[in-house]
Amino acid sequence: MTCAKTLSVALWCFGMVLFSGNASSTPHIQNWQTTGGANILFVEDHDLPMLDVAVDFAAGSAFDTAEKSGVAGMTHGLLDLGAEGLSEDDISRNTADIGAQLGGRFEPDRAGISLRTLSSPIERNHAIDIMARVLQHPLFPEAVLAREKSRLIASLKEAETKPESIADKAFNKAVFGTHPYGFKSSGEVDTVEKIQRSDLEAFYRAHYGAKGAVVAIMGDVTLAEAEAIARQLTEHLPPGGASATVPPVFMQIQPSEQRIPHPATQSHILIGVPGMARNDPDYFPLYVGNYVMGGGGFVSRLMNEVREKRGLAYSVYSYFMPMQQSGAYQIGLQTKKDQAEEALQLTRTTLREFIAKGPTEKELIAAKQNIIGGFPMRIDSNKKIIDYLSVIGFYNLPLTYLDDFVGKVDKVTVAQIRDAFKRHVNPDAMATIIVGAPEHPVENGK
Repeated sequence: MTCAKTLSVALWCFGMVLFSGNASSTPHIQNWQTTGGANILFVEDHDLPMLDVAVDFAAGSAFDTAEKSGVAGMTHGLLDLGAEGLSEDDISRNTADIGAQLGGRFEPDRAGISLRTLSSPIERNHAIDIMARVLQHPLFPEAVLAREKSRLIASLKEAETKPESIADKAFNKAVFGTHPYGFKSSGEVDTVEKIQRSDLEAFYRAHYGAKGAVVAIMGDVTLAEAEAIARQLTEHLPPGGASATVPPVFMQIQPSEQRIPHPATQSHILIGVPGMARNDPDYFPLYVGNYVMGGGGFVSRLMNEVREKRGLAYSVYSYFMPMQQSGAYQIGLQTKKDQAEEALQLTRTTLREFIAKGPTEKELIAAKQNIIGGFPMRIDSNKKIIDYLSVIGFYNLPLTYLDDFVGKVDKVTVAQIRDAFKRHVNPDAMATIIVGAPEHPVENGK
C-alpha cells in the first residue's frame, strides 16, 4: 500500500516462528473454497499469539491498458486511504491502537493487502473488521485521489532523471514491447494525469471480486475461526469480474541495443529476454542454473568473472522473474564508463559459454548445497510462510510445493540446466540497455 503501517520491533520479533531444516518442518497447508469462489490457504500454529492474513487479486499492472496505465496501482494504493465509516486517519490510528500492521503488495500479476495482528479476540476482531472494510468498501475519496496523483506525478518526473529508472523502463519496453508486462507499474505522467475516480471504481469492480481471490491465513486461530475470517473478508466483494488471465508473452525478440546518454559517473547495463512462467516445467533447472550463473551472489560465475577476476563491477547479478506468463530474465551490472565496453563484452561471453556448456559438476554441487542448506531460512517466520501461501494459491502450485522443494532442487542435473537455458535464453536475440553509455559501441553479441 502507499501508506504501510508499521508494527513495533518487539511485535516483529515476537511474531517469528522458527522451523528446523528437515522435511517434516514444512507447514501443513489446509485448503478450501468459499461459496463465492475465493481460494483459502490456512496454516494453523498456536506457538505464538499472532495472526497474519493476506488477500490477493489478479489486479496488478498487467491489467492496465496503455491508455490508462497507472489505474491499477492507484486503485490499490487508495484501498486503505478511506473505507466505509473510516477515514484514512481512522484506519491508521485504529490499527496502531491495537498494535496491528496493515500493508500490501503490488506486482504485474497481482495486488493485495496484508494484516498482522495479535490473535487475542478483541485485537483480532477489530483488525479483521478494518481489513474487511478496506477490502470490500473502499471509498476512493476525490481529495485523496487528487493528492496521490500529485505525489505520483512528482515521483515519476523525478524518476525520469535517475539512471536506474531510465534503464528499467527502457529494458521492459525492449523485452516486452506492447505487452502489459512492459508497462511502467505506476503509470506514465500523461496517463496518471487523466485518472478519474470512476476509473478506480470500475477497475475495483472488475478485478477485486471474490471469484479468484486468494486468502492466506497463518497463525494462532482454529480452522473454524479461519473459515469465519475468510467469509468476513470476502462475502461482500464484487461478484465475478474481468478475466484474470494475462495475454501470452511473445518469447522470440529481436536483438537490440540502446545507448542512452546520462551524466552519471557509471554505466547502468541491463541485458535480457522473456524468461519463464511460474508454472514452467523448466522452473527448477532454470532456478538452480541461474544460481550458478548470477543468482548466487559471490559464488556465482558472473561475480567471479566480472568482479573477482577483473574488477569490472562492484556487483553483477542475474535472475528470472517468473510470473503468470513469462517474466524477464535479466542480467544487470553497474560499472565505470571507461570499463563499460569490456564489462559488457565479458558478460556476454560468460553467458554464451554458460548456455553452451551449462555449469560444471562442481558448481552444481555447490549451488545445491547452498540452496538446500538455506531452505530452512525460507520458512523461518510467519511472514515468509504466508508469502509462500499467497504464491501457491495465486499461481495454482501444488500444496506440497514446500515439501517437494528440496527434492526437486536435488534432482536437477547439468544436462537439464544446459537444455533449459538453451530453450529459454538465446544469446543472439537479447535486449541490451546501457544508460550512461560510453561513446563507442561494441558489436552486439561479440
